[in-house]
Amino acid sequence: MHIILVLGGYGFFGSRICQAIATDPNIHLIIGGRDARKAQEQAKKLNLNSLQGLGIDAQNPDLHNLLMQLKVNTVIHTAGPFQGQNYAVAKAAIRAGANYIDLADGRDFVAGICQLNDDARQKGVLVTSGASSLPALSAAVVDRYKTKFSSIKSIRHGIGSGARAPGVATMRGVIGYCGKPFLRLEQGHWRTVYGWLDIMRYKFPSPVGNRLLGSCDVPDLVLFPERYKGVETVTFHAGFASTTGHLVVWMASRMVRLGLLSNLSPFVSPLSKISRWMERFVSDKGGMYVSLNGVDANQQPLQITWHLIAAQNHGPFIPCGASIALAMKLAKGTELPHGAMPCMGLLSVEEYLASLQGYDVREVLP
Repeated sequence: MHIILVLGGYGFFGSRICQAIATDPNIHLIIGGRDARKAQEQAKKLNLNSLQGLGIDAQNPDLHNLLMQLKVNTVIHTAGPFQGQNYAVAKAAIRAGANYIDLADGRDFVAGICQLNDDARQKGVLVTSGASSLPALSAAVVDRYKTKFSSIKSIRHGIGSGARAPGVATMRGVIGYCGKPFLRLEQGHWRTVYGWLDIMRYKFPSPVGNRLLGSCDVPDLVLFPERYKGVETVTFHAGFASTTGHLVVWMASRMVRLGLLSNLSPFVSPLSKISRWMERFVSDKGGMYVSLNGVDANQQPLQITWHLIAAQNHGPFIPCGASIALAMKLAKGTELPHGAMPCMGLLSVEEYLASLQGYDVREVLP
């Protein structure tokens, strides 16, 4: 049995991952979190032994010893937000000889995981960050279509969420860069933009339709220019199912940009409560797009735009796909590279979406 510990296993994403892998015959699941009672309750919900729910603090300096005692083979870290976190959990996993996977969406955190590469290779384990929609799925989409281009000039992508509000930790990460400056590559130059202020309207395929989207600081903005040589523009935008909700965040971000507010962190809790209350009134459908522009083998202009559509509020399962697919691969003994790396090139689009079977999630092909 491949023993997998999911840290934050009763949280927004962690609970969904545990639900998906709990019945895999190759996996012995341990649900971990600061609150032992919640971990045990989650284990019981999944018809597991209550002893498979444990009180585990991800920042415990003795975590590596606990991992060895539990004989953990793989750690899935979902206890965000990852902005501002260090690599203590990843380092503990490496010391214990365990693989490590996280769902981080912090730009610096995901890009910086490579600093653990030598230690991970020496221990013969896989350490990967960003096992989520970005960059795991977005990079898989680009990889699928890149051979149709002789040169990709721009990668523009984005996500419009459904009604289901994210967890508080995820919202804290998103709200953290509202109105804050960050760099992105545009026409070959690194330019300063501000979180959620570069507002645009994007038309997703039916039944999602038009959505307002704002610029977001994500790992892809720095990883894609390195991975796809010759690309001159990389942008990412995201938005909410509620137009009113999006405009509220946009206006608040303007206030941060103008210096009227230092940040929006104090508003995370009330915004989370309001979002949950509004779920019944807004669309349960969401979408993701990746649009590639460049030239083909004949040096003719080429554009390919891929979409993913989710309904019935199944969108929140999409970020879980990478860790689910990787967990199942590792449990089966599938050969995966050793070392520390952002989660790119480890999964195909097909493998990613196969982990989401049973949910109302579908591709709209170019």
